[in-house]
Amino acid sequence: MKVGLIYTGTTPELIADTEREVRAQIGDEAELFSLADPSIIADVRDAGYVTTAPAARLVGMFMKAAEEGCDAVLNLCSSVGEVADSVQPLAKYLGMPIVRIDEDMCRQAAHLGKRIGVMATLKTTLEPTKNTINRMAREDNLHVELVDCLVDGAFGLDQEQFKERMSECAAQIADKVDVIVFAQGSMAYCEKYIADKYNKVVLSSPRFGAAALREALVKKGLIK
Repeated sequence: MKVGLIYTGTTPELIADTEREVRAQIGDEAELFSLADPSIIADVRDAGYVTTAPAARLVGMFMKAAEEGCDAVLNLCSSVGEVADSVQPLAKYLGMPIVRIDEDMCRQAAHLGKRIGVMATLKTTLEPTKNTINRMAREDNLHVELVDCLVDGAFGLDQEQFKERMSECAAQIADKVDVIVFAQGSMAYCEKYIADKYNKVVLSSPRFGAAALREALVKKGLIK
């Protein structure tokens, strides 16, 4: 069994959290095939939205994973999650599920609270994540209110500095929301820290994405 991990940007924390969660779900025998293209998220950040060229490069990465024999892939960037949505009919034809890291997290958030804070270090990640939360809520006949929380000045910080910056920003919304969602998987290592400090439900995507990946492989009969 071979699974693809598709990154548009990497941090040591994101890679470690993702691989740990995926291994916990599908075991140590599976081959992990990782592809990364940081230019995709750089272009999206510069333009403020997903333009044609980075979208095409991401689709090319999905196709490369298919060529390499991946049984399923996990798309790890929420900023370009809607690109993954757009190629689902092709993925179905190829027999290679393309799983979004954040969909199940967003659905869970909609079920856990009416007021949901969305934290991100990039403006271009806020809107796609909010769109996904709203879609999941609509599908399940739920109504939610979303509160933005842009974590400015987060780039280039070490882990402790980043956790402190996350805490400063979370303090601005903690009393306004029932649930806090981390829009980027790279934030996951702060989940317990923020949850404990503000006594809030905090959700990050790697564990949800890994579980969804397992479900896709179960449906294919590759895992019992």
